[in-house]
Amino acid sequence: MDIRTISLSELADSVTKQGLNLPIEQTAEWSRYQNTIEGRTDWGTLAFAKGGKDVAYALFIDYLTHGYHYLSSIHGPVWLHDPSEKEEMELSQSLVDYLHKVDKKVVFVRMGIKNDIPMAKRALSITPYDHTVILDVTGGDDEILKRMKPRGRRDVRKSLRESPAECADETEQATKSFKEYYAVMEETGKRDDFIPSPLSDYENMIRILGPEHCRVYAARVDGKIASWSIVTISGKRAVRYYGASATGFARMHVTDKLVYFEECDLGANKGVTSYDMMGIGSALSPQLMGLNEFKCKFSKETFEVAPQRDLPVHPRFYSMLVTARKGVVKLRACKGSDAEKVRDQKLEQRRASISAHQNEKLKEDDARRDNNK
Repeated sequence: MDIRTISLSELADSVTKQGLNLPIEQTAEWSRYQNTIEGRTDWGTLAFAKGGKDVAYALFIDYLTHGYHYLSSIHGPVWLHDPSEKEEMELSQSLVDYLHKVDKKVVFVRMGIKNDIPMAKRALSITPYDHTVILDVTGGDDEILKRMKPRGRRDVRKSLRESPAECADETEQATKSFKEYYAVMEETGKRDDFIPSPLSDYENMIRILGPEHCRVYAARVDGKIASWSIVTISGKRAVRYYGASATGFARMHVTDKLVYFEECDLGANKGVTSYDMMGIGSALSPQLMGLNEFKCKFSKETFEVAPQRDLPVHPRFYSMLVTARKGVVKLRACKGSDAEKVRDQKLEQRRASISAHQNEKLKEDDARRDNNK
């Protein structure tokens, strides 16, 4: 495939002309937001053509971590048709060859690849998903209820009757200060064993994407936030990007009530026709199965999507990262003692040292190639 650089406005125009919905992660607003996060910069946007006609586009963000670089294109490439395995293989090989010429520091590319092609690897350090729940939010409140599974309708109706939560679009309030919402995210992280992104990431996301592309919904009980969601909007598609809930409100079905409120508001007031709940468990990632009970009750069907996969540009370097990652996972499985935590830190330092060494080696190899030309 032929590859050329294009502007983000060209990307938006080309996809819109095809009648397709551009994912929020492939927009100029997303690029500006990513540039505010430490270690991330907009690398550029590429068009992929075959036989003189464009077949796909992708915005790439450069990630600098542990001393090495990789490119990420979330929900990209944006294909103009459903690609075959052969086409995904061809695009992937062309991209690797292109990067060898234009940016030799890139170790791998992370992007959506639907087919399990031989040169792509399971994504490191993240949990990819290949199925999601996409809710149809057209037709009004009653139609939205009808499209749910019986259990979903029961839980939502129960929440409407019994839950004391008051739901509202709090975008304006959250834009002024996100601290109250972030405290609930920190509580969720402690309960579910994860570390949230810094407060500034959420603040910048809401501010830079703006109310046209980012809304904050919240459910309050006695004035206190019980649950909230950050919802992105691009074209007619909304995505429930982040969510958090305070402990002690599960039996009140607060989040059920909030999601239903979001569906109704997005469909009636925001020009949205579909609402992506963003990822559920499957054979690819069974560790996400815990999400299915909640998300799947809002719809009778699920949808297959292209999971994020890693495309090694420098295979030997990438193999060393895989080995180092396995060591980190093994150590983290042994929780508890300070000694184990120290070993974990040392292994991370060793990983960074390996990356630095490999970066130097790549530079030396590049210099030798240039001298031999």
